[in-house]
Amino acid sequence: MAAREVKAEEVVRIAGTDLNGDYYVYMALQGIKGVGYNFARALVRLLGIDESKKLKELGEEEIKKIEDALKNPMKYGMPAWMLNRRKDRETGKDMHLIGTDLELQVKEDINRLIRIRCYRGIRHQMGLPVRGQRTRTGFRKGMTVGVQRKKK
Repeated sequence: MAAREVKAEEVVRIAGTDLNGDYYVYMALQGIKGVGYNFARALVRLLGIDESKKLKELGEEEIKKIEDALKNPMKYGMPAWMLNRRKDRETGKDMHLIGTDLELQVKEDINRLIRIRCYRGIRHQMGLPVRGQRTRTGFRKGMTVGVQRKKK
């Protein structure tokens, strides 16, 4: 079954991401990298947007308000524990990163771990699981997998 084609007037661009206007606002916001279900619901409630509204029904000022709230959620009363980057290493501030900013920061964090040669960095570098998972059965991509019988 092919996905339904979305018309140009149904697409809304928020934070550099094209979102489907047929979805409810909080559901559509989840299409932005770094915005999950809980964060999207909290954002919609803090901004006072009706949860039963579709994204394409919003006006320009509401979309601008959403974009501003995504850039600086604490200004609108978002609690610090809901942010995805608390006490940043360089600045010491609580931030919420979205889109390419989030991707670049995660990549930079992994490169820092590799550079300081800590255990997690070495595991990332070798392509092995980082958080203590077993390696006997999972994570066997890239190498030959199989059992050979002993020759008699």
